[in-house]
Amino acid sequence: MKKVIALVLVGLSVAGCTATEKGAGIGAASGAIIGGAVTGNVRGAAVGAAIGGVSGAVIGSVSEQPGQCYYRDRYGRRYIDSCPRGY
Repeated sequence: MKKVIALVLVGLSVAGCTATEKGAGIGAASGAIIGGAVTGNVRGAAVGAAIGGVSGAVIGSVSEQPGQCYYRDRYGRRYIDSCPRGY
C-alpha cells in the first residue's frame, strides 16, 4: 500500500511540470536505475542520473516547440529543425 501511495504522489507532483521538466525527471530516474544496476555502486547511479537528466531535458525541450523535430546527422550530432510537411 505504501508503494502505491508513493507512486500516486510522484505522479501528482509531475502533473504540473513542463515537458522539459518531465523529460529531465524521467531521464534522471532511468539513468540512475541503469547506472546503479550496471556498476553496482552509488557513483554509477549518480553518473547515470546526470546523463539521463540532461538527455531527458533535451528531448523534452524539443517536444515543447511545435513544428520542430529532433534529428541526428551522420556524425551522431543532434540538432533541431523544422518537421517535414504533413508530419
